[in-house]
Amino acid sequence: MPNRSYSSLLRDNIAQDQEKAEFLKTQIKELERDIQGVEGKILHTETTLKESRKLQDQISTTTTARSTLFKLQQTQYAALAEENEDTDEELKEWQTKFEERIAILETKISKLEREMNDEETKSSLLSQTINDSTREIGKLQAEADAHMAVRQERDSTIQSIFTKHNLGSLPDAPFSNEVAFNLSNRIKTRLFDLEKDLQDKKKSNDMELKLLWEHYVALNSRCSEIEGQKQAKIASKAGIVKRMKEKENERDLAEHELSSLNLSHIDEREKNLQVEVERKTLALGERDYESTISQKRTEIFSLEQRIKALYREKDVLASDSEDRVKLDLKKEEMESCKRKEKKIMDEYKDRIRAVLKGRVPSNKDLKKEIAHALGSLKKEYDDLNSKTLEAEKDVKLVQMKIQDTKSHLSKLQKDMDAKRRFLESKFHSLILMSSDIESFPQVLLEALEKRDVQKSKYNIADGMRQMFDPFERVARAHHICPCCERPFSPEEEDEFVKKQRVKSASSAEHMKLLAIESSNADAHFQQLDKLRMIYEEYIKLGKETIPLAEKSLEELMEDLKQKTQAFDDLVGVLAHVKAEKDSVEVLAQPVETVDRLLQEMDNLKPQIEELEYKLDSRGQGVKSVEEIQLQLNALQSKRDSLNSEVENLREEQRFLSDDLSNMQMRWHALREEKLKASSILHKVKKADEDLALLAEEKAQVDFDGKHLAEALVPLLKEKEKLQQEHTDLKLKLELEYDEQAEKKRIFQQEIEMLLSLNTRIKEYLNSKKVERLKDLQEKHSLAESQLQKCESMKREISAELNKSKELLRNQDQLKRNIDDNLNYRKTKAEVDELTHEIESLEEKVLSIGSMSTIEAELKRHMQEKERLLSELNRCHGTLSVYQSNISKNKLELKQAQYNDIDKRYFNQLVQLKTTEMANKDLDRYYNALDKALMRFHTMKMEEINKIIRELWQQTYRGQDIDYISIHSDSEGAGTRSYSYKVLMQTGDAELEMRGRCSAGQKVLASLIIRLALAETFCLNCGILALDEPTTNLDGPNAESLAAALLRIMEDRKGQENFQLIVITHDERFAQLIGQRQHAERYYRVTKDEHQHSIIEAQEIFD
Repeated sequence: MPNRSYSSLLRDNIAQDQEKAEFLKTQIKELERDIQGVEGKILHTETTLKESRKLQDQISTTTTARSTLFKLQQTQYAALAEENEDTDEELKEWQTKFEERIAILETKISKLEREMNDEETKSSLLSQTINDSTREIGKLQAEADAHMAVRQERDSTIQSIFTKHNLGSLPDAPFSNEVAFNLSNRIKTRLFDLEKDLQDKKKSNDMELKLLWEHYVALNSRCSEIEGQKQAKIASKAGIVKRMKEKENERDLAEHELSSLNLSHIDEREKNLQVEVERKTLALGERDYESTISQKRTEIFSLEQRIKALYREKDVLASDSEDRVKLDLKKEEMESCKRKEKKIMDEYKDRIRAVLKGRVPSNKDLKKEIAHALGSLKKEYDDLNSKTLEAEKDVKLVQMKIQDTKSHLSKLQKDMDAKRRFLESKFHSLILMSSDIESFPQVLLEALEKRDVQKSKYNIADGMRQMFDPFERVARAHHICPCCERPFSPEEEDEFVKKQRVKSASSAEHMKLLAIESSNADAHFQQLDKLRMIYEEYIKLGKETIPLAEKSLEELMEDLKQKTQAFDDLVGVLAHVKAEKDSVEVLAQPVETVDRLLQEMDNLKPQIEELEYKLDSRGQGVKSVEEIQLQLNALQSKRDSLNSEVENLREEQRFLSDDLSNMQMRWHALREEKLKASSILHKVKKADEDLALLAEEKAQVDFDGKHLAEALVPLLKEKEKLQQEHTDLKLKLELEYDEQAEKKRIFQQEIEMLLSLNTRIKEYLNSKKVERLKDLQEKHSLAESQLQKCESMKREISAELNKSKELLRNQDQLKRNIDDNLNYRKTKAEVDELTHEIESLEEKVLSIGSMSTIEAELKRHMQEKERLLSELNRCHGTLSVYQSNISKNKLELKQAQYNDIDKRYFNQLVQLKTTEMANKDLDRYYNALDKALMRFHTMKMEEINKIIRELWQQTYRGQDIDYISIHSDSEGAGTRSYSYKVLMQTGDAELEMRGRCSAGQKVLASLIIRLALAETFCLNCGILALDEPTTNLDGPNAESLAAALLRIMEDRKGQENFQLIVITHDERFAQLIGQRQHAERYYRVTKDEHQHSIIEAQEIFD
């Protein structure tokens, strides 16, 4: 109803326009709200921008002020004569009490001048006393002076030695002879200690160098070992590359051989030949030449008898009229049409009934009914075919996705397995014990803790060892304990130094062990840490990537299952519809022929009636001589043609047999060629698989080589570092040893000089001049000491006086210095305050954001506002268009042609929906029936196979076949037609029997299958006929077949609907099954001399 459609279209347009108008109004409100929001953001951004610019101006102003003050600060600092370290309070106190301090300083200067005068007077008196004493000693003083010079030289030598070599404290000089001799003995003892220390130093140096060299040798051997592993990996990689090249050459050779073979062409030819062989074998079996030739010979014999009868009839008859001949010809043509029509109807009656749902129309309406049925089936087939193609595309698409997902999942699994194998190999080689890869994080944490512990131990030991030499130097330099600063006696000092040296020597070995352990722990952790990334990737693959891929695969498989089920249902329905369509198309030609025959019969009927009326015969035909002659000629020609047909059949049989043999030979040759091509293809696939494995192995070797190279780099660096440390330590220790030996040599020279002085002093004392000089020396020393004290006091007073006078002169400079320091500190405080203010302003700027960001944000908000305004204007224009369309459509709906359009449309819709519901119900019932038939077929096949298996195991006496079964496959994708094949099974092997079993096995299988089919399907008419069942059966199998038949008869003897008919030439077989308890007699069929069959009943016991 076009008016209804157009009115609905108008209403839909009005509704859509109203809906769009409402949507636009809502959108306009939202745009207005968005514009207000954007304007608020713009206002906020502009405010922020103004604040940021204000802060930038403040920063610039403050920075300028700070720069000016900083320049002033630097100028003031450069102008400072001296930077005072006193606090500001002390400087201010100095500034306030400056005059008071000047008065105190002047009083102090007066006092010092008086003291200076007193000391000068005292000094002049002492000088006079010394001069008097000097004149009195005279000549003795010269000798005493010489003796004193030697003693002073001795004392200075002892002092210099003790001071230079830190031999401990000394008594005040000059020394007495006893003290000097004791001190000389101490110096000799120190010389012996130095010699011993020199020897100990040499041993300690040698031990330390040896430990460091052993560490270097161990690290060098480790580097050599890793380098050897690296070279082995390189050699392994070269071998893998060589093997890959060999495999590629082998694959290329196989592909070259394969390229000369067209596999698809060979496969197609093999299938065609196989189909051709099966077709010719089937044709040879179906034609049944022997029975056909026998039948034609029987027809030839009957024709000869009819020819003899016609010759006798020809002699009786004289002549006949032309009308009678015409009548006979018309009747014969009429009968021929009826026979043809009847033959066609008899042949296709069941098919017509099946096509027309059990209804057989009259012959006149048959063509019309068949044409109508064919048209509806073609339409249904086309619809189903389009749906099936769409479903097939969906299934193929899902299959492609599944294939890609499986490929991706396989790749992930391979990657995960490769990572796991690599991790396990590295993990087990590192921890040297069997452990699960899942414990890797715990092992890594333990390795980290172990490395930290070893490093801590090594650092502590190294720190303690580094303290030995400083402790020794502090003890020797200051003669105190380095820890508690307790003074040492010489013996305690020597014992402490010796103890430090022993600890230093013993700690070297401990340091070596700790260094090796720390290095091993660090290397172990580094190697484990390199595996961490691979372990994390492995865990991610196992816990995230692969489960997601498997989940996706499961979803795709479920989708494929659903789509495949829908596709199978469509294919089943399509096959059923196609079969029905094909069956109807097959009927088209016969129905056309029947219609043509009916028209010919309608044309012949008035002609026959007219001739019968002329001859007044009404169906009583009288043959003429010509008719009889014609029949004779026809029979003779038919006999000759049958004879020629017999010869042709024999020739055709021979030709088909030869052609079949030739086809089979070509088929077997082509199969051998196909097997050869399959072997070459297998070699290519095997080479590709080997290449993939070798590529994976090469990647693994490259990965291992890379890790070995990475592990070698830090070891080489550490090796070079140790070598350099060894060289530096050797030079350092040799320099220290040379310095210590030089000190010992100088010390020995000083001791030799001291010993010579002691010898001279002993000679002077032994000359008895000491007593003579004693009194004079004491007087001289007393006066000299007093004079020295007086002079020292004068020097002190003079220095203090000069200092006070200089201080008084420098008071003005001091005051200026204090003022300059106070001004400098004030300027510095102001600079610091301005710096802090600038930093706070910069923090505010950072919290607000950069100017470029704010300006970009402002620009973006302005663009957003312009866009929203444009969108708002567009919405207003679109809204006005929709409102005008609504008004226009409402005005058009008010026309008279759209009155009651809904009611009229509703009535038509009810009829359409009712028809669609009926069609859906019919489809559902049809599908349910189809599935029930499929289940029934499956159930019956299982029942038949069960019976076949039992009968075969009871009957067959061979050991090569355990049992047989019938396997059914749907032809194409349909569900109504099946192809069947017989399979034989031995153990777990299953093969098709066609072409693989003997004639006896084939006959036995056909009998057993017939028995099983009869037992399964013949419920109400259990008649089983066996014709020559023992053909091609050997004795044991024939006997077992007879026993099986006896068991069947025994099991069925209580049934009224069971009857067994056996036709056989094997009397032994007949005796085995022909027992009295099953039947009273059997029938023997023989032929007489005329080849007539004679049936005779014979008692079984006869």
